Amino acid sequence: MSIAHHRRKQPELVRQQLLEVAARLSLELGASGVTLDAVSQAAGVSKGGLLHHFPNKMALLDGLFDDLTGKLDRTIAEEMRNDPVAHGRFTRAYLACVFALQDETDTQGWQVLTIALLSEPQLRARWRLWVADHADEFVGTDSSVGCLLARFAADGLWLADILKSHDVDQQTRQAMRTQLVALSLQ
Repeated sequence: MSIAHHRRKQPELVRQQLLEVAARLSLELGASGVTLDAVSQAAGVSKGGLLHHFPNKMALLDGLFDDLTGKLDRTIAEEMRNDPVAHGRFTRAYLACVFALQDETDTQGWQVLTIALLSEPQLRARWRLWVADHADEFVGTDSSVGCLLARFAADGLWLADILKSHDVDQQTRQAMRTQLVALSLQ
């Protein structure tokens, strides 16, 4: 008799495990290597269990998007609560998140999602909406050219980190961050 019937079900843990496995497989094998069969097998979850959470590959990518942007929103909100200066507060919080991505456990997920954003129109539309919603929400405090330039520069660093196209030492990264924070105050 299988012990699966006696095992306590933890759907959120299973869902998170599936997202992490999909991210890992995507980095190891490329987006084409992320099949529902490969994810379920690598995660040790039945295909039915996977389909319960994600009925198709796009749903899996959407789930990864929701998970990562939810974490990003919570981290930005926390950073903003700790910043007493209203002007540029969102931009500085965004900078903190981007500069921390190098050390975060979610780096792998962001790498996968960023690559998927380049090839999946549905995900690009969702990211564009996320950016527009935040730009609208913080239009009074973060719409200066300095704030916009700082966020664009941070996006460039993010992409360079994901592509591993530039070796930027910590001292240079810190100098870059200091200058971008200064831009957010203009």
